[in-house]
Order: sequence, then structure tokens, then C-alpha cells
Amino acid sequence: MAPQPIYKTPDAEAERRLREAEERLREAIEELQRRQRTRGGSGDGSSLPPCDHAGDESCVANAIGNLCQSFLLSYGVRVGIGILLRAFKLARGQSYSSLLDLKQLVSEKDLIVREEACRVGLLFGGFTGSYHLLRCMLRKFRKKETPFNAYLAGSIAGLSVLALDDSNRRRTLALYLLARVAQCAYNSAKSKNKFHLWGSYWRHGDSLLFSLACAQVMYSFVMRPESLPKSYQDFIQKTGPVAKPVYKAVRDCCRGGPVDVAYISAYLSSRGKLNDVKVEEFPSIIPCSIIHPDTDSCLGHNAKAASATFRKTFPLYFSLTFVPFVVLHLQKFMDSPARTCWLALKGAVRSTSFLSAFVGIFQGVICVHRKIGSKDHKLVFWVAGALSALSVLLEKKARRGELALYVLPRAGDSLWYILVNRHLLPDVKNAEVALFCACMGGIMYYLEYEPDTMAPFLRGLIRRFLASRISNPNPPTSRSASYTYLQTLDAMNKPKLEESKQAESSSLEKLNLESISGL
Repeated sequence: MAPQPIYKTPDAEAERRLREAEERLREAIEELQRRQRTRGGSGDGSSLPPCDHAGDESCVANAIGNLCQSFLLSYGVRVGIGILLRAFKLARGQSYSSLLDLKQLVSEKDLIVREEACRVGLLFGGFTGSYHLLRCMLRKFRKKETPFNAYLAGSIAGLSVLALDDSNRRRTLALYLLARVAQCAYNSAKSKNKFHLWGSYWRHGDSLLFSLACAQVMYSFVMRPESLPKSYQDFIQKTGPVAKPVYKAVRDCCRGGPVDVAYISAYLSSRGKLNDVKVEEFPSIIPCSIIHPDTDSCLGHNAKAASATFRKTFPLYFSLTFVPFVVLHLQKFMDSPARTCWLALKGAVRSTSFLSAFVGIFQGVICVHRKIGSKDHKLVFWVAGALSALSVLLEKKARRGELALYVLPRAGDSLWYILVNRHLLPDVKNAEVALFCACMGGIMYYLEYEPDTMAPFLRGLIRRFLASRISNPNPPTSRSASYTYLQTLDAMNKPKLEESKQAESSSLEKLNLESISGL
């Protein structure tokens, strides 16, 4: 049967003309608002761009309110993580009754997080409050709203990073933000068809980036541990099964220097294996009998290392998953606490399995090299780090990119230290503060003007802490009538567009079915 022609009714024609008129009106209003923002006011203050907060609230009061809210949020997250980790520690010691004793659970002696929590709160709260205040001041001073306002306000507010007294932590944060800004800039250029890297459409490109970053980190941990932050060294050391004296012996062996026989002998003696292992001053390779003296089986050692890592790191991952969600999304937790606990448990098991597999693969590559090789080489640990990073495939696809951008600053931090130590880069005092400020300016620009280029996790986190119109979909009362009209027009057109799309798709389906022979 031949397809029947579709005739437009007078009502459909009138609807089409009305939509065209609304679209032209929208474009005219947007163009008018654009010109007003570009040219600014006339100087009498009547046509200044409106602030983002409510009209009956002063700019200072809005900034102070946002400062206090962000401070309490970040402080609560840090303290909550500390309390939950302390509870896991008491439960591991089979002291279940002490979980109900607040003196043991939250005492200053055992829960030393107050200073760190205050510094974290000042970092987030100080940035939020100062950013809002600077945005309002720049609007009134420059008499126009431009992307430069967001960049300048974010850059100056970035000085709140001085609340952290550890330069290593500041440098790590700065490099993390640098990676995020680079991600946003690349996504922006790619969306505009200006630039894209070869292989950027690979399905596992994030896993490849994570693998390269882990290779640098694990190489630095074994060969240049001083290039990593002390806290990061301690985390890797406690997570892995190999003792510090063994790493030092491996490092000396790879560099061709003498091994500290007395130091490694004391370690083997503490394990009761001194008589079973021959220690040389200039060995060509450190054997497996020194790396894991407690067992002769490499496979058994790696399996034991993976299971031990799971037990040690599960409380940490559960705390990092559960506490931030409860604090930042309290209403969702109150609505469905069981579902929140289940999701946190499932996410913690998945992340802990990934880290356990990482440790097992890394140790397995080291043992395989001992079986087939006769000489130690520092590149072995770089390759082992790259191969063990393949365990990230156990994580969700969305988490892999986040993990890659988390480890990448650590690798960059290590490389920065090595290049400065070799005098290939200048050692500029407080360079990390300047880098952090510049990156925060870029982050705030992309958040306000190109939010789609930013990772959903980071975008949601910043919006939650900023607690402004960026996180509030409702238009503020200080908006102009044209802005309110545009929002109303969008709300009216959205269901109409959906209905028209559905009608159009159904008509197309009808035509396609009728055009098939025999129907």
C-alpha cells in the first residue's frame, strides 16, 4: 500500500508560526542581554549586572553564609572519615563494646583530626566565601559580567590554599587541578572541532593514562622515594608486603652500589631466616628469598599479599565512599539509608578488589623477573607499575578516568621533584601557590561558561560547595524580567518539543511500516 501524504492543518500552521515568533523573540532578548553585559552600565548604578544572590541579601552576608556552609561541610566530611576509621580500628581489635564509648571513639588522644579538619574547612570555606564576594565586587567595579570576572575571582580566591601548611600537599593539589584544567581545555577544543589527540576515541584511553601514571609512581617509590610525599610513601609501604630494608637493598643493587649487609641481615634475623639466605655485598639481583622470606612459593606470597591488602584497605575505601555521600547528600540518605549503605559497600568492595589486584600483579611481575632474569634493573619496576595498573579494569568506566587524574598529579609531582633536583627546572618558592591560583581561575571559568567540558564528579562537587546559583536551578529574585521570561519560555517549550518529537517519530514509523510490501 502506498504511503498517504500528510496535510498540515491550520492549527499546525499557526503553531509553527507561534514557535518561530517565540524563537525570534528569544534570540532578540539574548542578544540584548549580551550587549548589556559587554557594554556595561551607564555609570548611575541602575543598569549594573545583578548579583547572583537574593536581592534582599547583601553581598557580604551572602559571602559569609557560603563560607560558613562550606566550612561546616568540609569539616564534617573530614571528621566523619576519621571517626569511621577509628571505629573500624576498634572493631578489628575485637573491642566491640568500646564502639559505644565516646571517650575511646572520639578522644583527642586517638582521633587527631581537629587541626587537619579545620585547615580543610578553611580551604574550602575560605575559597567559597571569597569567591562570591569577589564576584560581586568585580560586577560593581567593572560594571559588566564577563568570563574574566570568573577567572580573576577564582584566581584570587585560590589563595585560600595557604590554609594548608604542608607545601607537598599544596603542590599535589595544584598539579591535580592542572590536570583537570587540561582536561577541560582539551574537551572544549575537541567539542569545537579545533583539536583532538590521536587515539582520544579509544575505549580504554583512561586506563592507558592510569597505567603510565602508575608506572612513574611505582618507579619513584622504589628508586626515588624522596620524590613522593611522605604520606603517600607510607600508604604504599603499608599496603604492600615488602619491607623497607628490602627496597633499600633493591635500590642499591640497581645503582651498582654495595648492599647494606648489616641492615638486611638484621631484617632477615627478625624473620628467623638469616641462616637460610646468603646475603652478598654486590649481588647482581635480589632474590625472592629476601623479598618474601616467610614463604618459598611466589604464588602463595602474591595471593597472601592481595588478601592482606583487601583486609587493610577496605575500612578506608568504605569510609571514603560512605561518609562524603551522607554529609553531602543527607536528604537522599534519610530517604533510603539501606540503599546508601548497600551502594557504599558495593563500591568499597569493588575499589578494594582493584587495589588488591594491583598489589598482587606488581609483586608477581617482580617475582617473574627473578625467575627469568639474572640482573636487576630499575626499569623493571616501571614496567611492573604499568602492568599492575591494568587492575583498574575492575573499576567502573566512570571511575577509571577519575583514578587516572588522581594518580597523574602524583606522577607529575615526582617528576617535578626529580627535574628540580637535577637542576633542569628552577626551584621557585611558593610556585605551587601560584599554580593553584591560576588553575582555580581556569576551573571557575569552565564551571560557569563551559560546564559540559568538566567531569561530572568534579562539577557536582564544586557546585555543592559553592552553594550558589550554580548549584541552584531556580533563578534568583534579582534577575531581570527578560531573564525570567526566557526561563518561562523554556519551561513552556520543553513539553511541546517533546510532544512534537514523539508525534513526528510516530508518523515516520507509520510511513515506514506502510511502505513495506505486504503490510
